[in-house]
Amino acid sequence: MKTYRWYLLLAAMLVAMANLASVAWAQAKPRARDLGVPFEGTPGPLDALTDVKGVEVGHTTLISGSGKLVVGQGPVRTGVTAILPQGKSPNSQVFAGWYSLNGNGEMTGTTWVEESGFLEGPVMITNTHSVGVVRDAVIKCVKMVSNDNISPIFSATLEATEEAIVNALVAAQTMDGADGHTAIALPHDRLRELLKKYNRLTK
Repeated sequence: MKTYRWYLLLAAMLVAMANLASVAWAQAKPRARDLGVPFEGTPGPLDALTDVKGVEVGHTTLISGSGKLVVGQGPVRTGVTAILPQGKSPNSQVFAGWYSLNGNGEMTGTTWVEESGFLEGPVMITNTHSVGVVRDAVIKCVKMVSNDNISPIFSATLEATEEAIVNALVAAQTMDGADGHTAIALPHDRLRELLKKYNRLTK
């Protein structure tokens, strides 16, 4: 019995250490405002979507394989973010609207938002080519929820975002992709230099 408890303690310590390491790695990366990228408004205490009461966010990044692209095998460079405006509440209908910033990307679910003025379900953010599969995954997930816990009309609004704006400016890493292509991350000192050149540096 003592050996079993010791294994449980060891497993708990390893999980805690892994979590602390991931938090430390995330905190070591500067945020856009830290580098002087100008944004309107005042950030909350965490400078995050979850500063808004009730909002929950989940995300994952998938990076595996290297070399020439083999369809169905890799390499893989993608990810997805789920934003739940009212958390996991079964009555998660919220007022909503949408806007096309530049038409570069794909969205689904906007017709219902436009017609009703409501968003029912999560906002999903991924790359352009994953919009369909993410939409299908959300719908499949909803099927597992009791009919009593979802509204009669469910719409998951999913927005594809081009990974070339703030995220690429601040958090990007040099990455080797398919067919030997390499994308070089923009160094932070170069970013600040460019912002300063065009009078966009806030400090």
